[in-house]
This record gives sequence, C-alpha cells and structure tokens, in this order.
Amino acid sequence: MATWFLIIIYLAFISLGLPDSLLGSAWPVMWPEIGSSVGSAGLISMIIAGGTIVSSLASGRMIRTIGTGKITMFSCLLTAVSLFGFSIAPSMVWFMLLAIPLGLGAGAVDAALNHYIAENYQAHHMNWLHCFWGIGATMGPIIMAGYIAGENSWRGGYTAVAIIQLILVVVLLVTLPLWKRVAATRASSQPEHAETEQQSHTSLSVKVLNIRGVKPSLLAFLLYCGVETTVGLWGASYLVGTRSISAEVAATSISLYYAGITFGRLITGFITLKVQNRLLIRYGQWVTIAGGIILLLPLPSTFSVAGFVLVGLGLAPIYPGLLHETPTRFGKENSAKLMGYQMAVAYSGTTLIPPLFGILAARTGTGAFPIVVFILLVLMLLSAETVNRLLLKPHKLGR
Repeated sequence: MATWFLIIIYLAFISLGLPDSLLGSAWPVMWPEIGSSVGSAGLISMIIAGGTIVSSLASGRMIRTIGTGKITMFSCLLTAVSLFGFSIAPSMVWFMLLAIPLGLGAGAVDAALNHYIAENYQAHHMNWLHCFWGIGATMGPIIMAGYIAGENSWRGGYTAVAIIQLILVVVLLVTLPLWKRVAATRASSQPEHAETEQQSHTSLSVKVLNIRGVKPSLLAFLLYCGVETTVGLWGASYLVGTRSISAEVAATSISLYYAGITFGRLITGFITLKVQNRLLIRYGQWVTIAGGIILLLPLPSTFSVAGFVLVGLGLAPIYPGLLHETPTRFGKENSAKLMGYQMAVAYSGTTLIPPLFGILAARTGTGAFPIVVFILLVLMLLSAETVNRLLLKPHKLGR
C-alpha cells in the first residue's frame, strides 16, 4: 500500500510540473495572436505566483480541515479547468483572470505534498518528488512543441495538458480511500508525537528571522526560484528573438533545460546517501555558473542548448537540498516555521523576478537574458556560501 501511495503522490507532482513550463515555451507564438506584448508573460507569471503564495499559506488549515488527498484532487481539477480556459482565451484579460485559479491550484498541491513527504518519508524521497515535478515540466514544452509544429498551434497544447490533468483527477478520486486509510494509520500510531509537536510550536519563543544564517538562506530561496522561473519563462523568447532559433526548436531547448533538472534530481536522490547536502548544493551552484558562462559567450546558437542543460543540471540539487538542510542548520524546533517562510520567499522570487525581466525585455529586447541569469546565479552562490560560512562552526556560535 505504501508503494502505490507513493506512486500516486509522484503522479500528482508530475501534474504540478506540467503547466509550469507551458507559458514560456508557447509565449513566442502566443503574444502576437492574442494582441499582447512580449513582456506581458511576466504579468501572467506574477499573477500565477501570487495565487500560489496565497494557497500555500492557507494550506496548513486546509490540510487539517479536508485532508491532503482532497486538497490534491481539487487543486488538480482547478488546474485542469484553468488550462482548458487558456486554450480558448481570446485576449490578455482572460489570461490574467485564468492565471488566478491556476496559481491557487498549484500552490495548494505544492505545499500539501511537500509537507506530507517531509513528515512521512526519508530525505531521498524529497529529491525524487521534485524529480517528478521535473518530468512534468519537461513534458510540457515537448507537448507544446509538437502542437506548435502541427496545425493545432499552442491552443492544442494547452488542451492536451488539460486532458492529462483531468485523467489524474479521476485517478485521485478513485484512490481517495487510500489517502484516508494512510491518514488514519498515521493518526493512530502518532497521537503523542502530534501533541508534543503542537506544544513545541506553541511554546516557541525564538525569533527565527534573527537566527544566524536565516536571512541569507531566505535570499538563496528567493534567487533560486527567481532564476529557475526566469530561465523557463524567457529562455524560449531569448532563443527566438535574439538567437534567431525557430519557436519549435526553442521550446525543445527549454524542455531539455527541465530535463536537466529532472535527471539531476533523479541521480541526486541516490547521491544523497553518500554525499552531504551542503556539498551537493555547492557543486550544483558551480555547474549553474558554468552554464551561465556558456550562455554569455558569443558562441554558435547550438551551444546555447548546452548552456540551458548545464543550468538545469546545476539547479537540480539546490532547492531540495536547501529544504532538507533546514532542521539541521537552524534546529528542528524552528524548522516548521522556517519552512513556511522559505516557501513564501521562494514564491516571492517566482512572482517578482520574471516580471521585472519582462519589463526590461519590453524596453531593450531579450538580449540581456544571459547577463541577468548570470548575475542571479552569482548572487545565489554568494548567499548560499554566506550561510555555510556563518554556520561553519555551529557549536562555537552558540548553537
């Protein structure tokens, strides 16, 4: 039962990744058709991320009220309806309206499943969970590229992904009793632990933002999600507008970027059994820097694809590693509250940084894309290494 249940959770995270990469891969051919501008994708992305923040902050209460299984099913249904709306939306106003439920659905699934895995499964499952998000994010541009190359254009791509989401909704509906059984087993086996945990949170007096290393760690989360989303959203537009690559090839290139994240998290799940998260985070940062340098150099267009893949591979271990390091770095008594802060700050990076680049792209073109990405990667490296430096000798720092 536990194995089948884990497979269902992984499938749900595929559904979370599928819509994330659609907008960026389709945007080069979308905005002229709907009478918008190239920078408007940032506004849609900001609205989606804003909805994600709201639903993730409310997820704790919703989990206690209706349970993780129902939240996951309803969120997937909300996402499916929103994506179908995208496929028939006639104008930018409709895309902005439909972005609200799309973000709400995505945030609820993300927060609920991350919380569930963190509480009930071992560390390597966190990497593999985000690996399955990468599978969905990789499939999205591939599906979209196929429809862009065919006669159905980008609207058919959104319809296809909406149908996939609806199929998953049916699977989640059929397996709802399994969620209830697992929840009942967990509740009956850990009543004392739950009470102790509640008391611990109630009596928590430490101001977590004042803990040494917390602020640069939060900055690392903001920069990570900012750069990951910026590359996914604007990478195809850069390849089409600046490097003169066709929209189909550009969408495929973005799928390879997400494939790099996916494959990286798959192998990282095994490597975590032997190598510390701190080292994996550092190695990942340096790989992203290498990919950023390739994007910066005036190399033939085919090298840009390699740059995207390297950036994806490097990003793979960073986010799951930072999440998993939270109780080790800042104490288990603070980790629950910090997890909420980290998710909110991470989504803030998703909300703010891509639209800011959209404003820049609307005024100067997409040529600044590799420069902006490289600056974000360097700042992320510096913030993560600042945390390592501050916490290098935790016992001498009074921890």
